Amino acid sequence: MKDCIIIIPTYNEKENIAQIIPYTLQLSNRFEILVIDDGSPDGTADVVQNLAIQFPNKVHLIKRSGKLGLGTAYITGFKWALEQGYQYIFEMDADFSHPPEKLIELLAACEQKNAVLSIGSRYVKGGGVVNWPFDRLFLSWFASIYVRIITGMKIKDTTAGFVCYKNAILQQIDFDKIKFIGYAFQIEMKFAVWLSGLSIIEIPILFKDREVGVSKMHGGIIKEAMIGVIQMKWQSLSNKFFYKKK
Repeated sequence: MKDCIIIIPTYNEKENIAQIIPYTLQLSNRFEILVIDDGSPDGTADVVQNLAIQFPNKVHLIKRSGKLGLGTAYITGFKWALEQGYQYIFEMDADFSHPPEKLIELLAACEQKNAVLSIGSRYVKGGGVVNWPFDRLFLSWFASIYVRIITGMKIKDTTAGFVCYKNAILQQIDFDKIKFIGYAFQIEMKFAVWLSGLSIIEIPILFKDREVGVSKMHGGIIKEAMIGVIQMKWQSLSNKFFYKKK
């Protein structure tokens, strides 16, 4: 079985991806990186291909035809990682808003503390957000509380996109039943894992707003989360509908 793969979805991130890949790989020789690029017109995929030459067998690329959604990008990455046999599967943004150094702690939580999911959390003690405007900070904080109330999840940062999954838990989830394609995908995946009853650990992080590039957040994402979370909870009342039939 292979070791650790970090999935990074990209769209127009050539400046960021050129920096974050070398920086992350020097943290541990256990790490490999899989970039899922949605047809970036700025040449992000070309940068990744050059880095794959510089770091043989450490950098992988899947090119897609266009902007197909964050959720589908990660599911594409999950399926590839499971087929390849990676034991620990991470999600991380390309823009350094997620501190790469915390990958080590996320891995330790799954490897040494028996979590099936570890989360880089802004809203546990020691975590926080840097350089966000008040309205965005309030929206994110409110969304996490709203999700916890509706779903019953005991997770502080329900919308976090900096996580580590154990292979075994992803093997159990039926990805065809994951419906969200935007940022609410992060909520849906955590809910799927939470329904398993297995251990989830949150690791405090300082989330720093991107310095290069443009945020992908928009109103449709918020609407998807607000309405979709209620639908998701309602469907879950009958059975653990995210899981593959045995």
